[in-house]
Amino acid sequence: MASLEPLRISAPGPKDPYRPGPFSSLKLFSQSTGQAPDADPPSDVAPSAAPPSKRGMFGRASKEVPSFGGPGILAVWGLEKSYRGRKVVNEASLGLRRGEAVGLLGPNGAGKTTIFYMITGLVAADRGLISLDGNDITRLPMYRRARLGIGYLPQEASIFRGLSVEDNILAVLEVVEPDRKTRARKLEELLEEFDIARLRKSPSIALSGGERRRCEIARALAGDPSFMLLDEPFAGIDPIAVGDIQQLVHHLKARGIGVLITDHNVRETLALTDRAYIIHSGRVLTEGKPDEIIANEDVRRLYLGEDFRM
Repeated sequence: MASLEPLRISAPGPKDPYRPGPFSSLKLFSQSTGQAPDADPPSDVAPSAAPPSKRGMFGRASKEVPSFGGPGILAVWGLEKSYRGRKVVNEASLGLRRGEAVGLLGPNGAGKTTIFYMITGLVAADRGLISLDGNDITRLPMYRRARLGIGYLPQEASIFRGLSVEDNILAVLEVVEPDRKTRARKLEELLEEFDIARLRKSPSIALSGGERRRCEIARALAGDPSFMLLDEPFAGIDPIAVGDIQQLVHHLKARGIGVLITDHNVRETLALTDRAYIIHSGRVLTEGKPDEIIANEDVRRLYLGEDFRM
């Protein structure tokens, strides 16, 4: 697979360490007026047309909202969220291409988990846009986002414990694939791909942690996602399991799937991702490649600490 040109943004000004992300030239709301800008977006971020089978599934287009993102891009732009009058996310913007792994990092209470959940659809945004392939999905429920290509692996076990391994996968295939022969073929491919064919009739409750995770991943891929969101994949796992997660992310990238990871394990996440966004006080503090993140003075002062080393 050819290497991807990363989504990059210009450096912040010397007096303001914050920057809103790769679509900084397309700010959804003016910081001074709160109104949409008059300028049209650049032509290279025009939206793609929805496939015929998925038309009508996207959010209603609005002439007041400029287009952003594009084919093969999952983008969020100007997201805001408040709880009881306290703003926990403030004009956060970021982007992810298919085939790359991106980290979403920051200290506890920074707002990264809220941003992550707004992308999945678990939390509704107060303001801003979420785009998949240039189409507005901001107000779509989680299950419709999943059908359009956003996969989600939660930190907690999400397997259907009362079903066998193959029935867990079929539970998704029967929703997304109407043809019985195609379902059977895809089931066999996923069982073989994740080395769980020998466990196909085993009850899911009897699986080991690694086997359960492979089953969950196979089930997630049964929905044919173009992006996979991993929530705290390194939480509470042993060194062997860390290697499994690393292999998983490399495997997803090789499939052309974009991977967004949020985790408290900074070293493991930076070692695995192509780029990362650092969230601080509800804003995107900076974005860049791992070595750029580590070298950033604001990141070291506010998050990593001066003595941080990979």
